[in-house]
Amino acid sequence: MAIARPALVALVSAVVVVGVGAVVVVATVGDDDDEAPSSTDEAEVAYAPTIEPESFTDVVDNPFLPLRPNARWEYEARVEDGLERVVVEVTGRTREVMGVTCVVVRDTVTLDGEVVEDTYDWFAQHVDGAVWYFGEDTKEYEDGQVSSTEGAWEAGVDGAQPGIVMPAEPKVGDSYRQEYYQGEAEDMAEVLSLTESVTVPAGTYQDVLMTEDVNPLEPDVVEHKYYASGVGLVLTVQVEGGSDREELVRQS
Repeated sequence: MAIARPALVALVSAVVVVGVGAVVVVATVGDDDDEAPSSTDEAEVAYAPTIEPESFTDVVDNPFLPLRPNARWEYEARVEDGLERVVVEVTGRTREVMGVTCVVVRDTVTLDGEVVEDTYDWFAQHVDGAVWYFGEDTKEYEDGQVSSTEGAWEAGVDGAQPGIVMPAEPKVGDSYRQEYYQGEAEDMAEVLSLTESVTVPAGTYQDVLMTEDVNPLEPDVVEHKYYASGVGLVLTVQVEGGSDREELVRQS
């Protein structure tokens, strides 16, 4: 996701450069000579980062998004329909996407104890330290039955492309595309702060990274996400389009 700002911001050692709205400038790994496309349509076509599998690893140890095997995070949020609980688990399994061996992370959402969403996400870390997102297998449930798979995508399939979910060395002003599957998955983010203090049930954290996350498919919704070094995501707050607050309650 990316915030609507007039400047284009390049990530150090990254492949993706994101700017206003859907305008995306792409630089392939090791190649900084690409130029900005002249229109939004061209930008969408141009977003095709070069992926070199040998430049990625399934050891994800970025301080702000560490995905150690068997790690687990539990979040809770009081939403309009009840108590939402999210369990995120690093499964210890891998999946190959675009030739890249990715870590498989399971994300299970329950509402008042009933499963409403079950997702498997695929991540890998570039040699520069940036964490990349290569897709998800997601299912939504109603009354115990799959009701939708909307939002599922796999990089390299049907035009879908991977994106960066955590820069190697985040800096205020960095903007980046987290995923791209036109009309289905278009999350973008911008780094707003590296010095936040956050208190949630799991603890109090200092020097927290804060991002602003948006999705052009849901333009009225804006979230702030907070990441603690050595822990990962500790808090998500919806600042526009609602007021949900999802807090880390325990981590292991």
